[in-house]
Amino acid sequence: MLPDLLQPVLPDLLRPVLPEIFVLAMISLILVIDAALGEDRRYVAYSLSLITLAVAAFLTMRDFTDVPTLALGGLVIDDPLSDALKLFLYLTVAVALVYSRVYLRERGLYKGEFFVLALFALLGMMVMVSASHFLTLYLGLELLSLSLYAMVALQRTSSVATEAAMKYFVLGALASGMLLYGMSMAYGVTGSLALADIAQNLADGTDLRIPLVFGIVFIVAGLAFKLGAVPFHMWVPDVYHGAPTAMTLFIGSAPKIAAFAFVVRILGQGLEYQVAEWRDMLVILAVLSMAVGNIAAIAQSNLKRMLAYSTISHMGFMLLGILAGSQSGYGSAMFYVLVYTLMSLGGFGMILLLSRAGFEADQLDDFRGLNRRSPWLAFVMLLLMFSMAGIPPTVGFYAKLAVLQAVVEIGYVWLAVVAVLFALIGAFYYLRIVKLMYFDAPHDTAPIAASPDARVVMAANGLAVLALGIAPQPLMAVCVHAIGASF
Repeated sequence: MLPDLLQPVLPDLLRPVLPEIFVLAMISLILVIDAALGEDRRYVAYSLSLITLAVAAFLTMRDFTDVPTLALGGLVIDDPLSDALKLFLYLTVAVALVYSRVYLRERGLYKGEFFVLALFALLGMMVMVSASHFLTLYLGLELLSLSLYAMVALQRTSSVATEAAMKYFVLGALASGMLLYGMSMAYGVTGSLALADIAQNLADGTDLRIPLVFGIVFIVAGLAFKLGAVPFHMWVPDVYHGAPTAMTLFIGSAPKIAAFAFVVRILGQGLEYQVAEWRDMLVILAVLSMAVGNIAAIAQSNLKRMLAYSTISHMGFMLLGILAGSQSGYGSAMFYVLVYTLMSLGGFGMILLLSRAGFEADQLDDFRGLNRRSPWLAFVMLLLMFSMAGIPPTVGFYAKLAVLQAVVEIGYVWLAVVAVLFALIGAFYYLRIVKLMYFDAPHDTAPIAASPDARVVMAANGLAVLALGIAPQPLMAVCVHAIGASF
C-alpha cells in the first residue's frame, strides 16, 4: 500500500535534483569501472565523464522552467538561474576535460581519480547554484572545496603542488570558518537558515542590528576568499602557479560560476534588504581587487601567475555588478562571470596546448614568435588577450561596459571611472603577450603537438569570444531573463 502511495510523489519530489542524482550515480559507476580496468584503458573514465555531462545537460534542459520551485523541504530551488548556470557548468567542465586529456596522459595523471574529483567538484557546484538554504549552500561549497584541494595535490611527486594544496586547504578552512560564523549570526538574528525566510524576517525589521552587521562582515569575508578578492587573495597566485596546469584550468573556470551563484544567493536573495550594509564592503573589495590584481600582474614573468592576478582583477569587475544590488546589476555580473570563464578556459587551455612531455609552456617567453609557429593559435590567443583587456570587438569589452553601466545607474560614477583607469593599466600586460607573439623571434621551434579535438575546441573558444563580442545580445538576454525570473 505504501509504495503505491509514494509512486506519484517521488518523481515530482526528486525531479528538481535529478541531474545531481544522475551525476552522483555516474561518479560511483566510474569509480567501480576504473578500478576494474587497467592502466591502458583510462579513456573509459574520460568518455564516461563526457557522457555524464551530456546526459546531465539533457536532464536539466528537459525540466527547464520559468517558475521557481522549492524542493526537498525548501533546501533546493529549481529556477531559471540554477538551470542556466548548470548548463554553463557542464559546458565548462567538458571543455576543461578536452583540453586536459593529452597533458594529463603525458604526466602520468590520466587517472580515474582526476575525472572522479572533477565530477565531485561539479556536483558541489550544482548543489551551490541550486541551494536556497544555508545548509545546502555550505554542503555544496565544502564538496567543491575538498575536491579542489585533492585535485591540486594529485601530482604527489611534486613538492610545489603539495605546498600549493596545503596552502589552499589551510586558508580555505579558515575562510569556511569565517563564513560559518557569519551564517550562525544571521541565523541567531532571523531564526531561520532558509534564504527566503531570512529575507522576510529582515524585511519585517530587527532590533539586533549590531550582531547582524557583524554576521554580514564575516559572510562577505568568506565570500571574498572564495572569489579570490583582495585582501583575501593570497592563495590565488600560489595555487594557480603550483598546481598542474590542468588543475589550474579547472580551478580558474567553472568554480567562478558557482561562486557567483553563491554570492548572489546569499547577498541578493537572503540579505537583499541589507544592501546598504554590504554594498560599501563590496566597493572596497572591488577597488582593491582591481588595483592589486592589475598592478601586480605587470611584474609577473610566469603566465599562470599573471593570469592569477588577472583573475583577481576580473573578480573585482564582477563585484561591480553585484554591488549595484539590482536585477540589471546581477544580470551584468552573471554575463561577466560567464564571459570570464570563457576567456579563462582559452587562456589556460593555450598553455596546455603548447606544453608537451617535460616542458611547461607557462612562461611569457614561451609565447615568443608564436605567430611563426602557428598563426592560427596566435590569432586565437590575440582574441583572448584582447577580450581580457576589454578591447572591442571582443566580448570582454561588452562585459566590462555592462558592469560599468550597472554602477553608473546607482550613482557611483566615480567607481566606474576608477574601474576604467585600472582596466587601462591591465591592458598593458595583455598586449605584452600579443607583442611577444607577433614581434619577437621564437625561442622554441618545436612543433606544436596538440590533439585534433583540443585544436577544434580552442578554435571554437576563440571564435566564440569574437562572435559574442559582435552579437552579445543573446547571451545577455539569457542572463537578464534568468535573474529576472528567479528574483
